[in-house]
Amino acid sequence: MAQITFSDVAHSYRPNPAAPSDFALRPLDQTWEDGGAYALLGPSGSGKTTLLSILSGLLKPSQGRLLFDGSDVTALPPRERNIAQVFQFPVIYDTMTVFENLAFPLRNRGVDPRRIAARVETIAAILDLTKDLGRRAVGLTADAKQRISMGRGLVREDVAAILFDEPLTVIDPALKWQLRRQLKQIQRDLKVTLIYVTHDQTEALTFADHVLVMELGAVLQQGSPQELFETPDHVFVAHFIGSPGMNLLPCAADGGIAIVGGQRVQLRDEYDRAVPGTLTLGIRPEFVALTDPGQASPLEITIDSVEPLGSHQVINGVVGGERFIVKADPDVLVPVAGALTVWLPRDRIMLYADGRRVAA
Repeated sequence: MAQITFSDVAHSYRPNPAAPSDFALRPLDQTWEDGGAYALLGPSGSGKTTLLSILSGLLKPSQGRLLFDGSDVTALPPRERNIAQVFQFPVIYDTMTVFENLAFPLRNRGVDPRRIAARVETIAAILDLTKDLGRRAVGLTADAKQRISMGRGLVREDVAAILFDEPLTVIDPALKWQLRRQLKQIQRDLKVTLIYVTHDQTEALTFADHVLVMELGAVLQQGSPQELFETPDHVFVAHFIGSPGMNLLPCAADGGIAIVGGQRVQLRDEYDRAVPGTLTLGIRPEFVALTDPGQASPLEITIDSVEPLGSHQVINGVVGGERFIVKADPDVLVPVAGALTVWLPRDRIMLYADGRRVAA
């Protein structure tokens, strides 16, 4: 495995980029530690694929350097980077057996047959492929073929990193949770550097220890799943992470008070100062209370609908013309329409200026 360093790495598909919007990947300075589990999370067009292509050597960046363990690999082709990659759709040989598919990367490198057999058996057991080792791949299901493809990426022990490009797209939804858990366990057991690319926040947050949230070619925030959920640094991260995302309400500030739709919301004492810029108040639906928990501010919303979802209910409301959502326990009785007073714990309220979180 390798430590991966991005030194002012950026890329544009235009010949003479000038504005930030000209870049598919904006300048990036970062180090990913050896043996870490990283996820690149963002919508289509956010720069995930460009960054992955630079990592794998399929694309040379317009500027900057990429280093593996301190060695510059920016100009090296894919075959010289010692990278394994698992794609969105299975890449296997249908005419080979499962064993032969898993063994193929090792046989190509002249690994001892006894070592190959032991390694294949280990990876097959992890991916629940042991019973199929003697079967030809052509007759297997799509999710089984993708597990073989994942195994081909995992079977080598000498790679600098393993890149997963939306690998669970073709997997049956009922099996996705199992494979996510298995990948996490593999990463911990084998101490491999895994980079996982996805637009699915559930996949990113359950797999990775470090998640990079990307939008318009920029890494807006990197952190643990808990950090991204509890203290998002940007309104995009706040809205993109969570199901549903954070409530974001335009507001004005008056000392330690936020004025939202004509209502006054008490902020933390740390926000009792002038904050320039266009302001937004944010609070997650999970943190909104239906009774006063103490150290909270009341806010009146107009209920639009209530959705019972088994483990919880979602109250869809409006305040000041903006959507406002509350996630509540399923057994709490709420009116299906009309006004409702909710409570915003002060320590859970975020304040954003020009889209960026104001440090309390």
